[in-house]
Amino acid sequence: MNRLRLGVNIDHVATVRNARGEGYPDPVRAAEVAVAAGADGITAHLREDRRHISDADIDALAVITRRRGRPLNLEMAVTMEMEGVALAHLPHAACLVPERREEVTTEGGLDVVGGHNTIAPVVRRLSEAGIRVSCFIDADPEQVAAAKSVGAQVVELHTGAYCQAVREHSPDAPQILERLRAAATQAASLGLEVHAGHGIDFETVKPIAAIPEVAELNIGHFLIGEAIFTGLGPAIQRMRALMDEARAGRAA
Repeated sequence: MNRLRLGVNIDHVATVRNARGEGYPDPVRAAEVAVAAGADGITAHLREDRRHISDADIDALAVITRRRGRPLNLEMAVTMEMEGVALAHLPHAACLVPERREEVTTEGGLDVVGGHNTIAPVVRRLSEAGIRVSCFIDADPEQVAAAKSVGAQVVELHTGAYCQAVREHSPDAPQILERLRAAATQAASLGLEVHAGHGIDFETVKPIAAIPEVAELNIGHFLIGEAIFTGLGPAIQRMRALMDEARAGRAA
């Protein structure tokens, strides 16, 4: 069985830094700590308004991830500006996400069905440059099929609705998890690699990690928040252990 990978999103280290306009805490140092603690890759979202990660951060992260032999996953809106950033830095992967200036965090998946004609050329150009392209989508069969049709190699399933339902003790949580499972099965059947992320914490990680088709989880906000109390390294190590336990339980 393939080991489930953990990508650590360090965006909100930059959020804390930017609150004071200082040079610390440094997202690049956070990336170093994450790798040392067992992260398989580093994720960063360069937003159009630069509310957390900056262009200079991406410059530095591209260098450090190459030096440490870890992939950089650049989350990006489907815009000419962000396409240019990706082509200039050539990260291992680019995850196409929806982005609205007024949102606090990414709300829902990318509408690949509605945006097909805009998204497909971006996917093609990034892929031709050697960048592995992912679409961040809701667990919807039409969106999964559309991600395949635009040429993406990976889908990242939006797990936010499931995680929120669990935290609110909603009776809908099992049904939402089943939709995630179905989407993962569909994506894998189409030859897409399956990732998952958004809202995952210690309470919700195991059911998601146990989905057999999922190859990678991308987790950020919770780990950075937990780091305030336990340190970033221990938070990542515990998440890694829970992921491994979930996979071991599924194998059993």
